[in-house]
Amino acid sequence: MFARSLRLSVTVAAATAALTAGAGLATADTAAPAAAAGELQSVLTRFTDPAVPAADKTQLMVNGGAHTANLDKMNQGLANYGTIGWTVSDVQANGDTANASVAISSPHGTMPGVPMTWQHTDAGWQLSENTACTILAMGKAPC
Repeated sequence: MFARSLRLSVTVAAATAALTAGAGLATADTAAPAAAAGELQSVLTRFTDPAVPAADKTQLMVNGGAHTANLDKMNQGLANYGTIGWTVSDVQANGDTANASVAISSPHGTMPGVPMTWQHTDAGWQLSENTACTILAMGKAPC
């Protein structure tokens, strides 16, 4: 289910448009720590791990509490899907926002160069709501 959506529903161009629109959300009063590719990648890995409960995933995205049902639906779809792999590169931080290029691998293929955005909040580096909603849409659980 996730792979079909990954291959057919989201093109790199569509992802670029959706994710660029989400850049520059809320900012904190203090400077955000440097956004390391490994840390950002870890957020993606946990976000698509079906063993991580939806309630915990709400802390991995901006405004996650509003998307618990979407996260539950994505977890159900990923339960027997296989591992989603993420490779984050070219991290560009600007204040509390980090943008990066992400290669996505799945049991059914890869999608290179997908732009994604994270926001630094009190909870740490979180996926921007637009980025998280794009991933949820790939998992047939759109926001």
